[in-house]
Formats: sequence, structure tokens, C-alpha cells
Amino acid sequence: MHEDLLRRIAEALERLAPAPAAPPDLSGADGFVWHPGPPALQPVARIARVDLALLQGIDQQKSILLANTTRFARGLSANNAMLWGARGMGKSSLVKAVHAAVNAETPGALALIEIHREDIKSLPALLNLLRPASRRCLILCDDLSFEREDADYKALKPVLDGGIEGRPDNVLFYATSNRRHLMPRDMIENERATAINPGEAVEEKVSLSDRFGLWIGFHNAGQELFFDMVAAYAAAYRLPIAPEALRAAAVEWAVTRGGRSGRVAWQFIQDLAGRLGVPLGGG
Repeated sequence: MHEDLLRRIAEALERLAPAPAAPPDLSGADGFVWHPGPPALQPVARIARVDLALLQGIDQQKSILLANTTRFARGLSANNAMLWGARGMGKSSLVKAVHAAVNAETPGALALIEIHREDIKSLPALLNLLRPASRRCLILCDDLSFEREDADYKALKPVLDGGIEGRPDNVLFYATSNRRHLMPRDMIENERATAINPGEAVEEKVSLSDRFGLWIGFHNAGQELFFDMVAAYAAAYRLPIAPEALRAAAVEWAVTRGGRSGRVAWQFIQDLAGRLGVPLGGG
């Protein structure tokens, strides 16, 4: 009688328990955008990217990230990575180009999933959704940083430290940031100066960036590197312009923009191609 009662209670509880979440369908595309409310992965028919070979002046960064991502795609151990440094120097472009290169070698190996900075607090929910997926997933958060009184950084712990469940074996996390420590330097110094225990006051936030297995730095482009970027784009898209004229036009463009970077080089090429009547096919 007692055993029968326990059995019926167990069966009733089982009926009340929610059914296990079905693995997400990641077969329809190579790229997705995460929307947390309601939870959904929106397929991206065509990822906006440039070819890996067109990214100039970052050969070491290319080599490191490509090797790490290739190992992950092959089911080997790999590190979460933070790409930090100068604006417009190809941080997010490199992630997307490496993803494409790995999938070109092994079609369908990786799904690239973009999570917006404002949705980072929903990262644990995304990890739980992806945990039962059969496909390996690379999560990208572009322009990640945190401001004063911003507690969203705590959502990164499940993917960087693992927590009780651990980071899913089929998930890797890449972030780009203009800040090495993901928070403003003046905020770090202010908290250290006003805290009773300066070391502990900012340890949790500052050490967040230390939890990434890979740190990959990007630095401002000098004039010659800027010209190399422009020349590589011009050659790839076969723009009908003499090298001297290309260089002169690039100098003028950089002066009007007040700086030189990979982004500025690409914007120049888009403008030049339009004036020359050469379609770029969306870049």
C-alpha cells in the first residue's frame, strides 16, 4: 500500500514536470541572432563578412584565432577568446572570417550565434538552449563592455568559469571590446581609490577579462598598413585605378575621416567602387 502510494505520487509529479526542451534546429543556416524574449534563434541567410585573406596587418591574430577555432570545430579543447583594442581594426570581422574559413574546410561544422550586448544577461538561458544541440556553436558578442553599477557581467560566469553545470562542450564564446578590462579605466581607479579594501573592490570585474583563455590585441594602423589594406581590397575587387591615384585618393579619404583603420579602408573602397561603377556584391 505504501509503495503504491509513493508510485502514484511519483507519476503525478512526473506529469506535472515540464517536458525537456527540444534541441534547437540549427540546420537551416550557418548564422543566427539570439532574441531572448521570447527565446528564439533567428536564422541569418547571409552573414555580412569579408574574406580572411583581405584582412591585412593582423597575421598573428589570424593565426591564433583560426587555430583555436579549428580545434574547437574538430571536437578538441579550445579557449574562449577576447579580441580587444583599437576601433575599426577588424576584431568582429576576423571572427566572422575565421568562422567562414572553418566552415569552408568542413561545411556546416560551426553555427555562429550573435548575442547583443544588451542581451548578455540572457546568456545562461542561451547556453541551456544550446546544451543538447548536436552542432557546435560559436557565440559572438560584439563591442562588449560594462559601465558603473552594471551587474550584467555576472551572466558571463557560466560560460567563462563553468559554474556547476560547466560550459557546454559544444559552445565557445568570443567577445570583442575596445577595453582591455571590459570597464572604463577611470571607473577602476575611482573604485580602488575610494574602497576600504582596494584590491577586492574591483577584483571581480577586472578579473573578468582574465577569465578568457585567449587575449588577442589589435592596434592602430600606421600609414603603410592602411595603404596595404586599401591595395588588398582594390586588387580583390579589380578596381580600375592606377596605384598612384589609389594612394592619393586614400590619403585624402583618411584625412577627411581623421584616422586610419581597417573600417576606414573598407569605407573608402566602397565609395571608390561606387564612383568607378564597380559592384562589390555587398562586401
